[in-house]
Amino acid sequence: MSDEEELLSRIRSEITDAIGYDGEVSEQREKAQEYYYALPFGNEVDGRSQYVDSTVQDTIEWIKPSLMRIFGSGDEFVKFTPHGPEDVKTAEQATDYVNYVFSKDNNGWEILYSWFHDALLQKNGIVKVWWDEYPDPQREEYHNLTQMEHDVLISNPDIEVIEREEIYLDETLYNIVVIRQETNGKISIENVPPDEFLISKEAKSIEEARFVCHRVRKTVSELRQMYPDQDFDPEELGAGYDEETYNAERLARYAFDDSSNYGWGGAEEEALREYWLHESFIKTDYNDDGIAELRKICHVGDYVFSNEEVDNKPFVSITPLKIPHKFFGLSIADLVMDLQLIKSTLMRNLMDNAYNQNFGRYAVLEGQANLDDLLTQRPGGIVRVKSPNAVTPLATPPLEPYSFQMLGYLDEVRESRSGVNKNTQGVNADALTSHTTATAVNAVMTNAQSRVELIARQFAETGVKGLMNKIYELLLKNQDKERVVMLRNEWVQVRPDMWNDKMDCTVSVALGNGSKDQQMQHLSQMLSFAGQAMSGGLPIVTPQNMYNLGAALIKAMGYQNVDDFLTPPPPPQPQQPSPEQQMQQMELQNKQKELEIKQGELQVKMMKVQQEAADDAVSNQLKAAELSLEAQQNRPVAIG
Repeated sequence: MSDEEELLSRIRSEITDAIGYDGEVSEQREKAQEYYYALPFGNEVDGRSQYVDSTVQDTIEWIKPSLMRIFGSGDEFVKFTPHGPEDVKTAEQATDYVNYVFSKDNNGWEILYSWFHDALLQKNGIVKVWWDEYPDPQREEYHNLTQMEHDVLISNPDIEVIEREEIYLDETLYNIVVIRQETNGKISIENVPPDEFLISKEAKSIEEARFVCHRVRKTVSELRQMYPDQDFDPEELGAGYDEETYNAERLARYAFDDSSNYGWGGAEEEALREYWLHESFIKTDYNDDGIAELRKICHVGDYVFSNEEVDNKPFVSITPLKIPHKFFGLSIADLVMDLQLIKSTLMRNLMDNAYNQNFGRYAVLEGQANLDDLLTQRPGGIVRVKSPNAVTPLATPPLEPYSFQMLGYLDEVRESRSGVNKNTQGVNADALTSHTTATAVNAVMTNAQSRVELIARQFAETGVKGLMNKIYELLLKNQDKERVVMLRNEWVQVRPDMWNDKMDCTVSVALGNGSKDQQMQHLSQMLSFAGQAMSGGLPIVTPQNMYNLGAALIKAMGYQNVDDFLTPPPPPQPQQPSPEQQMQQMELQNKQKELEIKQGELQVKMMKVQQEAADDAVSNQLKAAELSLEAQQNRPVAIG
């Protein structure tokens, strides 16, 4: 058995043992989806009420608007903090561009909506983020190329000539049009259905997990596009389906509109035949160096499309109610599913009782009444009888008041478990009257939304922050080309590979409505005080301070582009000096001029001294030369 075959065998074992493949968690998520769609429980009786309550759906749908308002109301999902003073501008650009990539290059709002929905309903929501490379052919034109230039250009294997024109002058020149095969890339983000995500049982987080896997259906055509270098025969991929096709949890996603009753699409046409592609991430010592590395293996059945070492796993998870030391937490559906069953049972009994009271039941002496007349219910109808008292009504017990009290109690239990109550669903006429103070209203709303705000903070710290950091790291590592985008109403040139790799992000989680009202009230009071201080001549407030207060108030109101409403004040003019200061400056300038004159005179004197010294040196050299020459001339000459 080869190393790859051995690794594939281990992956199959990990898939079977993984949480999410089958078992209790999958059954719980299947049940949660059925409750969300308010499907029948399976215990219905013909002829009796089959009412199904919608507590799970109501609770989740009332939480989602608050979460979407918190995260999706502005243009900034996150802010990056600079590592040092030199990174301030870079951090601002990183903040703007990462938010742009998330919301513009990808549908950020829809991603958040599906992500939060999966977490609230099925314990954990999963998103996948990766750098997606794609072919990007460029058309280029060249004119008056020499033979050498022409040959060098077309020798490039990425160049395809589509037009060529020869020009005969002193030498042959070429005008050509080519297609340059280039590869570009972008950040891609997608929601992963919980039933398509697998993780090892002992995992506490995706980062620490020994094994994670994304299983997804792909057609033969899609597989060929994803792996153009793989020349595979579809017959090598197996039958095209397995037990995962009919996974109960997966089918529950389509149970609402009965769309799960589909055949295996495209089975007769090879290009449209579908297979389960497993994208597995596993820690293993594949190269036998004694250290386990992270590898990514993509395979269909026994056929391996890719096997490579990678740096990290491209998944991010969130859960509304995290359980320490466990990957899977609790969903909102887990908290209220039992209440839906109880309320449905109570309502069925109440409705059956109401039906019996409205239509009644009768005791009939056998053979003494015409049953056809009795069963035909119409106003003024006649029932033929053979003896008096042949038909007598049966008393139906009245509805007990405690039944309705029980329904109210169950609503209170739901409120305490989920944090969703009448105040978060809408204004409660009984709670908020004309005598209720604004402080009391804010207190009620704040208490009502505390659970939702905790869920929002949990999503922010454990999921959204991690997603944005992954986007930042992918841009830093892969985008080495300049890109021009519109940021803050300006066209900006962005080069993420030039950013600081040590920056981190903070998630901006908004407050509830009550807290926002308080914030705007406080800002309005400060703005009023600042205005009074400026009009009174107090030197404690500047126009810049007023602008900052106004900008903060506008942002608190939900408007992000402050420049549409306020214009920044001009920089303050330099303060004019007093007459005494002006006299001192003039005296100082005069002294400086005198000093400069004296320095000039001193320099002239020094130059004269240097010149005289140089002249003396030259004179001394001349005298020494003359003496030497005289000595040579007077020297006696030896004869013989």
